Amino acid sequence: MKITSIETFKIAPRWLLLKLGTDDGLTGWGEPVVEGRADTTAAAVNEISQYILGADYRDVEDLWQVLYRGGFYRGGPVLSSALSGVDQAVWDIKARALGVPVYEMLGGKVRDKMSVYSWIDSGTPEEAAACAADRVSHGFRNIKMLGMDAGSWINDNQAIDKLLAKVAAIRDKIGYNYGIAIDFHGRVHKGTAKTLLKELEPFRLLFIEEPLLFDNLEAFAELHRHTNIPLATGERCYTRWDFKRIFQLGCVDIIQPDLSHAGGISEVRRIAAMAEAYDMAIAPHCPLGPVAFAACLQVDFASINACIQEQSLGMAYNKGNEMGLYVKDPAVFQFDDSYIELLKGPGLGIEVNETAIREMAKTGHNWKNPVLRLEDGSVAEW
Repeated sequence: MKITSIETFKIAPRWLLLKLGTDDGLTGWGEPVVEGRADTTAAAVNEISQYILGADYRDVEDLWQVLYRGGFYRGGPVLSSALSGVDQAVWDIKARALGVPVYEMLGGKVRDKMSVYSWIDSGTPEEAAACAADRVSHGFRNIKMLGMDAGSWINDNQAIDKLLAKVAAIRDKIGYNYGIAIDFHGRVHKGTAKTLLKELEPFRLLFIEEPLLFDNLEAFAELHRHTNIPLATGERCYTRWDFKRIFQLGCVDIIQPDLSHAGGISEVRRIAAMAEAYDMAIAPHCPLGPVAFAACLQVDFASINACIQEQSLGMAYNKGNEMGLYVKDPAVFQFDDSYIELLKGPGLGIEVNETAIREMAKTGHNWKNPVLRLEDGSVAEW
């Protein structure tokens, strides 16, 4: 019942997977990656391997605490992501040893299926409307789009009007019975955000994500008081101690922890319970691969306040390298009427295609996000 091996695999389009092996022949998979910093995260996994090898995989919580507290320096994207991937894999092993899905060990299911949404391409109003209609024709009830390109420090009426035209085109095409979420990626600053939220209110949006950077939580609180649009953030928060600030300020309606960044299954389950006490919903961030998505679903199935799940099928990053390439049965990610059914297999509920993973790891990737600049040449948020 000891962990005896650990491997990482860097695979296209921008993912890093982790495999743990045990002395009784079990394996578990995790997804420890910081997008654009896969090599750095793999190095962090290698550095903490001395704490992992020889550990009893049944002691999930003890291993989490050792990896979090044992190194003195803690938190942040790299260390938390390394911990997250290990935690996912250990839960996978332990649940497989017992022959049950992970959610059974988190208290059992609270739902039979989980709502998901789909990203759309939105370069122009016409493209946004056509892509939204296509997603609706494939059964999706909710879609999400990027809000703006590089955002300036003060109102850019041309950029604002461009976004409003896209949202209006979508509403004209699909009506108001479908949810539209807009992700601003932290690209907007406070002055512009106030204008944008006011202008977008008539479109009855599902939520607005990261209208500001998480660093500016006090400004989040101000926006929250002056808009009727639900606000969401959390993909750049690491562990419950980051989320504690959000709960204390009451500045959002939906939190978005990423199970590959925020401490894995163990920590996000705790974060979800904390959010429930503040009447906040949870919508895990997951523009990642099959292991991260499966881990998210395990928490969703056991958390009453999980409202909707992000997934990466069809995202621009993934062209030609979808999640289904890396699992033995791609049908496990079949969506029906905007829902994914309960995963009933043991562990994370998926069987990875290790042959495909090892083959793709021979090529790997060197994905980096683009650097955005304003017209004056200054760097903008990506």
